[in-house]
Amino acid sequence: MKTRHWDRRGDGGLTFTELGFGTAPLGNLYRAITDEEAAMVLDAAWRCGIRYFDTAPLYGLGLAERRVGRFLAAKQRDDFVVSTKVGRILQVCRPEERTGIGKFFDTPSRREVFDYSYDGVMRSFEASFERTGLDSFDILFVHDLDVFNHGTQAACDHYVEQFMNGGYQAMTALRDQGVVKAIGGGINEWEICQTLAERGDFDLFLLAGRYTLLEQEALESFLPMCVARNIGIVLGGPYNSGILATGPIAGAQYNYSDAPSHILDKVRRIEQVCLKYNVALPDAALNFPFFHPAIVSVIPGGQSIDQVASNDRARKRHIPFELWEDLKSLGLMRGDAPVGE
Repeated sequence: MKTRHWDRRGDGGLTFTELGFGTAPLGNLYRAITDEEAAMVLDAAWRCGIRYFDTAPLYGLGLAERRVGRFLAAKQRDDFVVSTKVGRILQVCRPEERTGIGKFFDTPSRREVFDYSYDGVMRSFEASFERTGLDSFDILFVHDLDVFNHGTQAACDHYVEQFMNGGYQAMTALRDQGVVKAIGGGINEWEICQTLAERGDFDLFLLAGRYTLLEQEALESFLPMCVARNIGIVLGGPYNSGILATGPIAGAQYNYSDAPSHILDKVRRIEQVCLKYNVALPDAALNFPFFHPAIVSVIPGGQSIDQVASNDRARKRHIPFELWEDLKSLGLMRGDAPVGE
């Protein structure tokens, strides 16, 4: 698999496989899978050449971290890149009080407590070491510091201040000590990523679902800033949580909820252009982000061997340049979106 090298700090940097693996599905997202099934999916990803794995305490309330750690423990440490996230403490609770009921299934009875303070970040980091059994992480992302997760702009602003006055100092200390090679944010909103980039010294952002075939508003100011500052972008959610993989079917998911009518309509029009060129919608969706120079890896995830193989095939699919041009001429894609090598 092709790789992309990132070295913002002149210390050798990190080499990412173009396709990475997002492990939320291994935390029993939407449906439960066994440890054995999870291991087979990870093995399929490895056999496809994937060497970048992203995880987080939230995914299955620790379940994904344990599964990823168990798999990577058998690999040579220099052969892979791994990231996890901070910002939540997992507390033991009664089963009916656990986080993610109806979203994550058959998980430990834990509830999330947001904590972006210095101590909170350090506690979360140490807990991730315990769950994975790994001796090191390459990248540490602050997780879900956005309105989508905190409900209001005021609540989000409160946690941003808590982080910048506390957790950020912990993350820079870990980087300065060489405990991690890079720090950044795993966030659903490009605007908050830009705020953090303006206020601190960040290396990478895992931007989830905000630079896709369906939406490219991050081109306004954030992505140009990343290019100027050599900040790398890991692109999560290239299918916008489902609709760009399934197409505009009944119950199609957008931002982890049923897609509204205007999104269904736009995706329907995009799909018609794809079909004109005999290109499957998910193939176009997966390949589109790679044209942007800030992108170091795209992590679509997968909960089955077939999904892993499908992502691998999609990345190898040639997309005619005329398809992108048609989307632009119809107003279905921003005119300034890069679509050439």
